[in-house]
Amino acid sequence: MSQLVSLKLKNVNLDSSISFGEFKVSYQQFGQDLTLNPVVLIIHPLTGNSNVSGSDGWWNKIVKPGGAIDTEKFSILAFNIPGNGYDGTIFKNYKEFNTGDIAKIFYSALKELKIKNIYAAIGGSIGASICWEIAALYPKLIKHLIPVAGDWKSSDWMIANTSLQSKILQHSSNPIEDARMHAMLCYRTPKSFKLRFNRSFNNEQGVHNVESWLAHHGEKLKERFELKAYKMMNHLLGSINIERYGKSFEQIIVEIESKIHIISIDTDLFFPLDEDVTTVKIADSLGVKIDHKIICSDYGHDAFLMEFEKVDIFLKEIFKS
Repeated sequence: MSQLVSLKLKNVNLDSSISFGEFKVSYQQFGQDLTLNPVVLIIHPLTGNSNVSGSDGWWNKIVKPGGAIDTEKFSILAFNIPGNGYDGTIFKNYKEFNTGDIAKIFYSALKELKIKNIYAAIGGSIGASICWEIAALYPKLIKHLIPVAGDWKSSDWMIANTSLQSKILQHSSNPIEDARMHAMLCYRTPKSFKLRFNRSFNNEQGVHNVESWLAHHGEKLKERFELKAYKMMNHLLGSINIERYGKSFEQIIVEIESKIHIISIDTDLFFPLDEDVTTVKIADSLGVKIDHKIICSDYGHDAFLMEFEKVDIFLKEIFKS
């Protein structure tokens, strides 16, 4: 496992006017030397962290020697989204943050590390959205922008889900477990449940197997995630909006100098495919060509974490260039 490293940034200012004289950002680095090799920035999903490679890395089938993101060729940099708790940092005032703030914090960290450009920025789910935020703010920074199962804004559907999650986290007697159980209904699909459980019953527990499966996911998250961290990550998920600084998407997309590769999932209930299709059409109408790949899966949003071989095919095309 790569060592977790902390950076101390000076004078971090949030959009909400909150200021930090000193602000800690943590990261892990994999593969080659940061200063001598092309840098790939990976931003984790909601309950993930910076540990993307190695024996217990959450994307270790993608980020490895000889993999689609080859640790023998690239320097891999993975930050923790501030407040996710992995490095022990929790914010009580989490509502003061938005994903644009996170993008600016990560950019400050890149400058502190003396990284002037990024070969690729890739993220899954909220990580994809933060990649969009970085590209919108710093349009010359990234060569390949690769949002996977994410979007440049929180849709009405997303805002509704994060609002319900917030209510569960605030009022439930088992907040993390119950919120996670609800979230799993968005991360997967009805078909995936049928394929796995087919209304099977656990006689020993006296519940349907799908119920015990949901309970298991809730319990597992409670073991490794703090309530305030979940509240912050959920809040950030509802704050995604690259238009917040006054420019329209149309204005922003023509300024981004990155090659944009969107990877969608056809059954994604969380970040629906049709939102990405609309993005691609708008960009195309403005003369911006987006490479749009679609993963066909029964598993929904979580396919990018479950069907590595399908993600692998698309990423190999991008990273061989």
